[in-house]
Amino acid sequence: MTASVPPLPLRTRLLILARLLTLQGSYNYETMVGNGIAFAMEPALRLLPGGRGGDAYRAAMARESRYFNAHPYMAAMAVGALARAELALEDPGRIERFRTAACGPLGGVGDRLVWAGWLPLCSLLALLCFGLGASPGAVVATFLLLYNAGHVALRVWALDAGWRSGLACGPALGRPVFRNGPAILARAGAVVGGAAIPLVVAGASGARLPGVVVIGAVGAAGAVALAASGGRVPGWRAALLFLLLAAVAALVV
Repeated sequence: MTASVPPLPLRTRLLILARLLTLQGSYNYETMVGNGIAFAMEPALRLLPGGRGGDAYRAAMARESRYFNAHPYMAAMAVGALARAELALEDPGRIERFRTAACGPLGGVGDRLVWAGWLPLCSLLALLCFGLGASPGAVVATFLLLYNAGHVALRVWALDAGWRSGLACGPALGRPVFRNGPAILARAGAVVGGAAIPLVVAGASGARLPGVVVIGAVGAAGAVALAASGGRVPGWRAALLFLLLAAVAALVV
Protein backbone atom coordinates (compact mmCIF):
# COMPACT_ATOMS: atom_id res chain seq x y z
CA MET A 1 0.00 0.00 0.00
CA THR A 2 1.27 3.46 -0.82
CA ALA A 3 0.11 6.86 0.31
CA SER A 4 0.63 10.38 -0.91
CA VAL A 5 3.83 11.87 0.48
CA PRO A 6 3.69 15.33 2.05
CA PRO A 7 6.42 17.82 1.12
CA LEU A 8 9.46 17.57 3.33
CA PRO A 9 9.45 20.68 5.56
CA LEU A 10 12.59 22.80 5.46
CA ARG A 11 13.19 22.34 9.19
CA THR A 12 12.97 18.57 8.80
CA ARG A 13 15.37 18.64 5.84
CA LEU A 14 17.90 20.71 7.80
CA LEU A 15 17.64 18.35 10.77
CA ILE A 16 18.32 15.38 8.50
CA LEU A 17 21.33 17.11 6.95
CA ALA A 18 22.73 17.94 10.38
CA ARG A 19 22.27 14.34 11.53
CA LEU A 20 23.94 13.03 8.38
CA LEU A 21 27.16 14.60 9.67
CA THR A 22 27.01 12.14 12.58
CA LEU A 23 26.13 9.12 10.45
CA GLN A 24 29.15 7.11 11.59
CA GLY A 25 28.82 8.03 15.27
CA SER A 26 27.19 4.68 16.07
CA TYR A 27 29.22 2.61 13.61
CA ASN A 28 29.60 -1.01 14.66
CA TYR A 29 30.40 -4.34 12.99
CA GLU A 30 26.89 -5.71 13.42
CA THR A 31 24.80 -3.01 11.71
CA MET A 32 27.60 -0.85 10.20
CA VAL A 33 25.89 2.56 9.67
CA GLY A 34 22.35 1.16 10.04
CA ASN A 35 21.74 2.96 13.33
CA GLY A 36 23.02 6.17 11.75
CA ILE A 37 20.61 5.78 8.83
CA ALA A 38 17.65 5.49 11.20
CA PHE A 39 18.88 8.39 13.35
CA ALA A 40 19.32 10.63 10.30
CA MET A 41 15.83 10.01 8.89
CA GLU A 42 14.07 10.09 12.27
CA PRO A 43 12.89 13.71 11.87
CA ALA A 44 11.02 12.67 8.70
CA LEU A 45 9.51 9.59 10.36
CA ARG A 46 7.76 11.88 12.83
CA LEU A 47 5.40 12.72 9.96
CA LEU A 48 4.05 9.15 9.87
CA PRO A 49 0.46 8.49 10.98
CA GLY A 50 0.38 8.47 14.76
CA GLY A 51 3.37 10.79 15.00
CA ARG A 52 6.44 10.24 17.10
CA GLY A 53 6.03 7.11 19.18
CA GLY A 54 3.17 5.71 17.12
CA ASP A 55 3.10 2.15 15.79
CA ALA A 56 4.16 3.19 12.27
CA TYR A 57 7.01 5.29 13.68
CA ARG A 58 8.29 2.45 15.87
CA ALA A 59 8.11 -0.10 13.05
CA ALA A 60 9.95 2.19 10.66
CA MET A 61 12.71 3.00 13.17
CA ALA A 62 13.22 -0.69 13.90
CA ARG A 63 13.33 -1.49 10.17
CA GLU A 64 15.78 1.29 9.29
CA SER A 65 18.15 0.49 12.17
CA ARG A 66 19.14 -2.81 10.59
CA TYR A 67 22.37 -3.52 8.75
CA PHE A 68 23.37 -0.96 6.11
CA ASN A 69 26.82 -0.34 4.70
CA ALA A 70 27.60 2.36 2.13
CA HIS A 71 29.83 5.36 1.66
CA PRO A 72 28.91 7.79 4.48
CA TYR A 73 28.37 10.71 2.09
CA MET A 74 26.42 8.86 -0.59
CA ALA A 75 24.31 7.24 2.14
CA ALA A 76 22.38 10.53 2.13
CA MET A 77 20.68 9.31 -1.05
CA ALA A 78 19.49 6.19 0.75
CA VAL A 79 18.24 8.29 3.65
CA GLY A 80 16.17 10.46 1.31
CA ALA A 81 14.82 7.52 -0.66
CA LEU A 82 13.98 5.45 2.40
CA ALA A 83 12.36 8.37 4.21
CA ARG A 84 10.10 8.96 1.21
CA ALA A 85 9.29 5.25 0.99
CA GLU A 86 8.41 5.06 4.69
CA LEU A 87 6.15 8.12 4.47
CA ALA A 88 4.50 6.64 1.37
CA LEU A 89 3.81 3.47 3.40
CA GLU A 90 5.65 1.30 0.88
CA ASP A 91 5.66 -2.45 1.38
CA PRO A 92 8.32 -3.33 4.01
CA GLY A 93 9.61 -6.12 1.78
CA ARG A 94 10.29 -3.66 -1.03
CA ILE A 95 12.04 -1.32 1.38
CA GLU A 96 14.26 -4.15 2.60
CA ARG A 97 15.14 -5.17 -0.96
CA PHE A 98 16.16 -1.58 -1.72
CA ARG A 99 18.34 -1.43 1.39
CA THR A 100 20.11 -4.63 0.36
CA ALA A 101 20.59 -3.54 -3.26
CA ALA A 102 21.70 0.03 -2.53
CA CYS A 103 24.73 -0.72 -0.38
CA GLY A 104 27.09 -1.78 -3.18
CA PRO A 105 26.39 1.01 -5.70
CA LEU A 106 26.41 3.78 -3.11
CA GLY A 107 29.61 2.43 -1.61
CA GLY A 108 31.40 2.01 -4.92
CA VAL A 109 30.44 5.40 -6.32
CA GLY A 110 31.36 7.22 -3.14
CA ASP A 111 34.69 5.44 -2.72
CA ARG A 112 35.80 6.24 -6.26
CA LEU A 113 34.60 9.83 -6.25
CA VAL A 114 35.62 10.89 -2.74
CA TRP A 115 38.29 8.63 -1.25
CA ALA A 116 40.15 8.04 -4.53
CA GLY A 117 39.48 11.42 -6.14
CA TRP A 118 38.33 14.41 -4.12
CA LEU A 119 40.25 13.73 -0.89
CA PRO A 120 43.67 13.25 -2.57
CA LEU A 121 43.11 16.31 -4.78
CA CYS A 122 42.27 18.54 -1.81
CA SER A 123 45.31 17.22 0.05
CA LEU A 124 47.58 17.93 -2.89
CA LEU A 125 46.15 21.43 -3.34
CA ALA A 126 46.91 22.16 0.31
CA LEU A 127 50.41 20.74 -0.21
CA LEU A 128 50.84 23.01 -3.23
CA CYS A 129 49.92 26.01 -1.08
CA PHE A 130 52.60 24.95 1.40
CA GLY A 131 55.14 24.59 -1.40
CA LEU A 132 54.30 28.10 -2.59
CA GLY A 133 55.06 29.50 0.85
CA ALA A 134 51.66 29.69 2.50
CA SER A 135 51.54 29.67 6.30
CA PRO A 136 50.54 26.48 8.14
CA GLY A 137 47.20 28.04 9.06
CA ALA A 138 46.47 28.90 5.44
CA VAL A 139 47.40 25.38 4.34
CA VAL A 140 45.03 23.80 6.87
CA ALA A 141 42.26 26.29 6.01
CA THR A 142 42.65 25.56 2.30
CA PHE A 143 42.19 21.84 2.83
CA LEU A 144 39.28 22.17 5.25
CA LEU A 145 37.38 24.68 3.12
CA LEU A 146 37.80 22.77 -0.14
CA TYR A 147 37.13 19.30 1.24
CA ASN A 148 34.18 20.24 3.40
CA ALA A 149 32.58 22.31 0.65
CA GLY A 150 32.73 19.28 -1.62
CA HIS A 151 31.38 16.67 0.77
CA VAL A 152 28.61 18.91 2.15
CA ALA A 153 27.46 19.73 -1.40
CA LEU A 154 27.47 16.01 -2.21
CA ARG A 155 25.36 15.19 0.84
CA VAL A 156 22.84 17.94 0.03
CA TRP A 157 22.49 16.76 -3.57
CA ALA A 158 22.27 13.08 -2.60
CA LEU A 159 19.55 13.69 -0.01
CA ASP A 160 17.52 15.72 -2.50
CA ALA A 161 17.98 13.12 -5.26
CA GLY A 162 16.86 10.33 -2.96
CA TRP A 163 13.81 12.22 -1.73
CA ARG A 164 12.73 13.25 -5.24
CA SER A 165 13.00 9.77 -6.77
CA GLY A 166 12.31 7.52 -3.80
CA LEU A 167 13.22 3.88 -4.30
CA ALA A 168 13.71 4.58 -8.03
CA CYS A 169 16.75 6.79 -7.42
CA GLY A 170 19.22 4.38 -9.06
CA PRO A 171 19.47 6.26 -12.40
CA ALA A 172 20.83 9.30 -10.55
CA LEU A 173 24.06 7.36 -10.02
CA GLY A 174 24.53 7.25 -13.80
CA ARG A 175 25.13 10.99 -14.06
CA PRO A 176 28.32 12.08 -15.87
CA VAL A 177 29.87 13.38 -12.65
CA PHE A 178 29.87 9.85 -11.24
CA ARG A 179 30.95 8.18 -14.49
CA ASN A 180 33.70 10.60 -15.47
CA GLY A 181 34.39 12.50 -12.25
CA PRO A 182 36.84 10.03 -10.67
CA ALA A 183 39.04 9.96 -13.79
CA ILE A 184 39.00 13.76 -14.07
CA LEU A 185 39.88 14.17 -10.40
CA ALA A 186 42.70 11.63 -10.75
CA ARG A 187 44.20 13.55 -13.69
CA ALA A 188 43.87 16.84 -11.82
CA GLY A 189 45.53 15.27 -8.80
CA ALA A 190 48.42 14.06 -10.97
CA VAL A 191 48.99 17.56 -12.33
CA VAL A 192 48.76 19.23 -8.91
CA GLY A 193 50.93 16.56 -7.33
CA GLY A 194 53.51 16.92 -10.08
CA ALA A 195 53.81 20.59 -9.17
CA ALA A 196 53.35 20.37 -5.40
CA ILE A 197 55.75 17.60 -4.42
CA PRO A 198 58.83 19.04 -6.19
CA LEU A 199 58.04 22.49 -4.78
CA VAL A 200 57.85 21.16 -1.24
CA VAL A 201 61.05 19.13 -1.62
CA ALA A 202 62.91 22.01 -3.24
CA GLY A 203 61.68 24.47 -0.65
CA ALA A 204 62.71 22.20 2.22
CA SER A 205 66.17 21.77 0.71
CA GLY A 206 66.72 25.52 0.55
CA ALA A 207 66.91 25.74 -3.24
CA ARG A 208 66.77 29.19 -4.80
CA LEU A 209 63.43 30.43 -6.12
CA PRO A 210 64.23 29.97 -9.85
CA GLY A 211 65.24 26.37 -9.19
CA VAL A 212 62.06 25.76 -7.23
CA VAL A 213 59.95 27.12 -10.09
CA VAL A 214 61.76 25.00 -12.66
CA ILE A 215 61.39 21.85 -10.58
CA GLY A 216 57.69 22.50 -10.12
CA ALA A 217 57.19 23.15 -13.83
CA VAL A 218 59.07 20.01 -14.82
CA GLY A 219 57.07 17.95 -12.34
CA ALA A 220 53.76 19.32 -13.60
CA ALA A 221 54.77 18.71 -17.22
CA GLY A 222 55.73 15.17 -16.33
CA ALA A 223 52.38 14.52 -14.68
CA VAL A 224 50.52 15.87 -17.71
CA ALA A 225 52.61 13.81 -20.12
CA LEU A 226 52.17 10.65 -18.04
CA ALA A 227 48.41 11.15 -17.87
CA ALA A 228 48.25 11.79 -21.62
CA SER A 229 50.14 8.60 -22.37
CA GLY A 230 47.13 6.59 -21.25
CA GLY A 231 49.25 4.01 -19.46
CA ARG A 232 51.49 3.27 -22.45
CA VAL A 233 54.60 4.45 -20.58
CA PRO A 234 55.57 2.56 -17.38
CA GLY A 235 55.17 4.92 -14.46
CA TRP A 236 58.49 4.10 -12.79
CA ARG A 237 60.46 4.87 -15.95
CA ALA A 238 58.70 8.19 -16.43
CA ALA A 239 59.23 9.09 -12.77
CA LEU A 240 62.98 8.40 -12.98
CA LEU A 241 63.28 10.41 -16.20
CA PHE A 242 61.54 13.50 -14.87
CA LEU A 243 63.36 13.26 -11.55
CA LEU A 244 66.64 13.32 -13.45
CA LEU A 245 65.51 16.27 -15.56
CA ALA A 246 64.37 18.18 -12.48
CA ALA A 247 67.68 17.59 -10.72
CA VAL A 248 69.69 18.76 -13.75
CA ALA A 249 67.47 21.81 -14.20
CA ALA A 250 67.80 22.76 -10.53
CA LEU A 251 71.60 22.49 -10.71
CA VAL A 252 71.79 24.56 -13.91
CA VAL A 253 69.47 27.28 -12.65
